[in-house]
Amino acid sequence: MNDNFSETSQIESANIGVDRTSATVKGGRRFSFGALVVVGDRRGRVGYGYGKSNEVPSAIEKAEKYARKSMVTVPLVGTTIPHEVEGTFSASKVRLVPAAPGTGVVAGGTVRTILEKAGITDCLTKCYGSTNKRNIVKAVFEGLAKLRQPEQVAQLRGQQLETTEIEAKIEKGKRFMPSAPKREKARGPVNTVDDGRKGRGRSTGGRRRGKESAEGGQAAGGEAPAPAAG
Repeated sequence: MNDNFSETSQIESANIGVDRTSATVKGGRRFSFGALVVVGDRRGRVGYGYGKSNEVPSAIEKAEKYARKSMVTVPLVGTTIPHEVEGTFSASKVRLVPAAPGTGVVAGGTVRTILEKAGITDCLTKCYGSTNKRNIVKAVFEGLAKLRQPEQVAQLRGQQLETTEIEAKIEKGKRFMPSAPKREKARGPVNTVDDGRKGRGRSTGGRRRGKESAEGGQAAGGEAPAPAAG
């Protein structure tokens, strides 16, 4: 799956899959491609689109354009969904179950991509029946369309709901989440090169002074005297 990021609209896109079909004509085979793309802002908005073209890049571009137009808002409770829901399309059925913080997204590649683009990071899923990608995507979006916030349900029923079971599990799970440790400021580099030369300062200085005196002798009297033969 290829992920693309649009800086202008802060919307991410993921390519679920590309299908190839061929038609036999008089001159040979004519190929066409279909791309299935999911887009989302990771803050509760997600959509999908399917585009066809004679080339793969143009098919992906069409699918992304259709996906942006069909984006829907998904109600969230923290990092999970408000309640358990089940979506069905054709021979595919997908069940979404809320999970406590730190659980992660337990799902296959197609369902995981949709939930992550919607901003859901803790959820349990199970797929039944056909595993066709297009059917799975439509079943997941049907299930997401059935989600309701507790406030909406209370308003429709004319009653006041207490703390739901999912909210209680989320609060209980937060107690076991590790707190972020305080990061210490990075210390600057310490120069330890000169520490090993402290004991050798005299010998180094003696060699340096001897070299300087030899160069001074050459500059004053011309060539330096040749060493005596032993």
